[in-house]
Amino acid sequence: MKKLLKRPGVQSFVASIICILLGLLIGYIVLLFINPAGAGQSIIDVIRNFFTWSRPQQQLKQFGNTLAKTIPLIMCSLSILFSYKVGLFNIGAAGQYVAGACASLYAALAWGWGWLPCMLFAMVAASVLGAIVGFLKAYCNVNEVISGIMLNWIGLYTANTILSNVKETASPYTLYLNKVNPSALLPNIGLDTLFNKNSYVTIAVPLALIIAIAVEIVLNKTRFGYELRATGLNKNAARYAGMAENRNIILTLMISGALAGLGASMLYQTGYMRWECTQSSVPAMGFNGIAAAFLGGLNPIGTIFSSFFIQHITDGGQYVNTNFYSSQISDVISSVIIYLCGFVLFIKLTMNRMISRSEEKKGEKK
Repeated sequence: MKKLLKRPGVQSFVASIICILLGLLIGYIVLLFINPAGAGQSIIDVIRNFFTWSRPQQQLKQFGNTLAKTIPLIMCSLSILFSYKVGLFNIGAAGQYVAGACASLYAALAWGWGWLPCMLFAMVAASVLGAIVGFLKAYCNVNEVISGIMLNWIGLYTANTILSNVKETASPYTLYLNKVNPSALLPNIGLDTLFNKNSYVTIAVPLALIIAIAVEIVLNKTRFGYELRATGLNKNAARYAGMAENRNIILTLMISGALAGLGASMLYQTGYMRWECTQSSVPAMGFNGIAAAFLGGLNPIGTIFSSFFIQHITDGGQYVNTNFYSSQISDVISSVIIYLCGFVLFIKLTMNRMISRSEEKKGEKK
């Protein structure tokens, strides 16, 4: 049993399950304190999400909606993961996500571009923000957390200003993509028929899975990935070995930014959401990507499952009985679970310490 628990993959899985169960337990306790009458059914409804619908066709359609919102979360978690593996904490993924949304929507609504150029433009715009953070880190020794947070807000208000040119006259939301430029919508390639004709399930689904596998290969199976990880572990040693450490830092954050920006285009180019030009807070997707990355054990494949779980719980919160609780209680439950996702590494560390102590005691007895 101990040999099995020593494996990193098993530790990540066990730690993630513990965090999930703790989150659900605390969420249930919160519901009990507010109103014990509906606590049990409400927490079950959160877990069930789209299964609360009685008709299988409706379940499939709602499942498609959850899946559509999971894709950008996967991309944001990959963005966080990619930079973290290289020793950088890209908290600016939220701002890069905003830049991607702004670029893809403006190119589609103002210039009439097709879906692929819009996606590429989103990646370029987001990678520019990443490059700024990387340049400041590499050449000015500015902490990437500080510059990333500042750029989040710069990106948000810049996006609000730019997208105000393509919004509806009577509302703060951008124009409907399917009415103004249907060619900018991502193709379904037949996936919509699997989810009861849900047009929001697009090519983004297989593309996100392919990108997750590609990130795993690049980081762990290529010379390029080795150089990036070496730079993150020790910049001076990497320089001594002949690696271009400053270039690697900038390149890492550019790739990280491109992943977050691509995630935004994968959501907004489905037509599922429109940008609100008066919003004063950065979209939570970039920050939730941090929780998804750690809940997935900082493994690209693990982030696919952790991202889906987080989005599943978040969407499930809307089924909480509002006769017993206010509508905001769903956000409280989701936030508690997402918050506890950050303790995965702590639990893994605790497990390793317990195993080490157990082995030491056995050694002393012998």
